[in-house]
Amino acid sequence: MTTKEFERMQRLNMLKSLCFEDHALYSWTFDKDNGKNPIMWVAKDYVDKWSEFASKNAGLVLWGDVGTGKTFFAACIANALVEQHVSVKMTNFSTILNDLFAESDKNKYLDRLNDHSLLIIDDLGIERGTEYALEQVYNVIDTRYKSGKPLIITTNLTLDELKAPVDIPHKRIYDRVLGMCVPVMFNGVNFRKEEAAAKMEAAKKLFGMEDKQ
Repeated sequence: MTTKEFERMQRLNMLKSLCFEDHALYSWTFDKDNGKNPIMWVAKDYVDKWSEFASKNAGLVLWGDVGTGKTFFAACIANALVEQHVSVKMTNFSTILNDLFAESDKNKYLDRLNDHSLLIIDDLGIERGTEYALEQVYNVIDTRYKSGKPLIITTNLTLDELKAPVDIPHKRIYDRVLGMCVPVMFNGVNFRKEEAAAKMEAAKKLFGMEDKQ
């Protein structure tokens, strides 16, 4: 390995460690796609046209049922852009809220999030619905909007729920999200259930149980 290759590998490792809080996501890449999600082309297109999306502050809101591949889709984008040495941060609202609660200087924390060229936040809508939590979620999204950099969000909420929230605090959040992010619908197979069923069948065969039920 040449010095240049070693330095590149070190930089990639650093970018991945900054991007992901879960090491399992390091391997969630396009080459691991099982081909069952018909809209993976959107993720590839987003990466291919990254410069255009970034210049227009254009993000995505990935919405749909649990287990339909939203997090995998987002992680594929993150890994592909990191490979291009783009600074990406992928986190979730629960982690952000916990961090902010313990952070003495919340503005500095938000500044660190917004230093990244792309911010990906998983699971909008599962955070605690307290006044404090909702205000912090709004601040995260609003400061991202003001940074002029794109945001990708995943959520189990429907598009109707995003467009017609139940109260003003949620409306402030969702209006800001829809003002920054193009909605992408996930309505396919629940891959988690499918994978769990396949594992169960494999386990039954190992135990010789498939003919005993």
